[in-house]
Amino acid sequence: MKHTSLLTLTLALAALAAFAARAEDKPLLAIPGKVIYENNLSSGAGAPWKAAKGKWEPVDGVLRGSELEADKHGAVTRLPNKLKDFVVEYEFKFAGAKSTSLSINAIKDHMARISITPKSVAIQRDDNDHDGPDKAVVFARFPTELGEGWHKVRLEMVGDKMLGKVDDLVAWGANDLFMTEKASPGFTVSGQSVDFRNFAMYEATLNPVWEEVKATLPKPGEKVVAAAKPAAKGNAKGKGKKKAE
Repeated sequence: MKHTSLLTLTLALAALAAFAARAEDKPLLAIPGKVIYENNLSSGAGAPWKAAKGKWEPVDGVLRGSELEADKHGAVTRLPNKLKDFVVEYEFKFAGAKSTSLSINAIKDHMARISITPKSVAIQRDDNDHDGPDKAVVFARFPTELGEGWHKVRLEMVGDKMLGKVDDLVAWGANDLFMTEKASPGFTVSGQSVDFRNFAMYEATLNPVWEEVKATLPKPGEKVVAAAKPAAKGNAKGKGKKKAE
């Protein structure tokens, strides 16, 4: 009996140590569980990653994503996973690009993303039909100054809720679309270039003290600054809205 109790305690301590090693921050919306996929990206993004657009290559021990002018579309690479409740963490560094995002798809079309420029961070439910009546819902858009160096991104999705975190900027929101199956987590890059490293994805469960955590965060829609207007490129008349990557 003593041997069994000691083994149980040892396993519990090991689990706590593993949690601490992979999640430096205190739990927010989710408690990370079993590892779904992990890759430090030092050798680039080979299988199972699938690059849809752009150039994705290993550079100096990290993954670099760059838009190709010939594509007429931002660079995109995704994993094939279908997901339920999960946490994604990684680090990125701007290397000249205009923007980057962590994007999650619905079974049809887009679902949610954390969209990042050197001067702003947005956490949002995506437009899910592009040409139809549906529109994106921005839960928060923060002004910021992302200088040189590495920045940490965290996305948590549990039930009908999502929470995004970039460095110390945190926001959350809820939507019925999030109750449907989530798929194809991936990176996007607009311009040249963005570096990525230390990608990890975990199964997740709801933090039992989420209601207490939520009370410390901005309410959805409370922190939404105006989006920066893109630089004009010639005559834009007659053009439809740009499809999210």
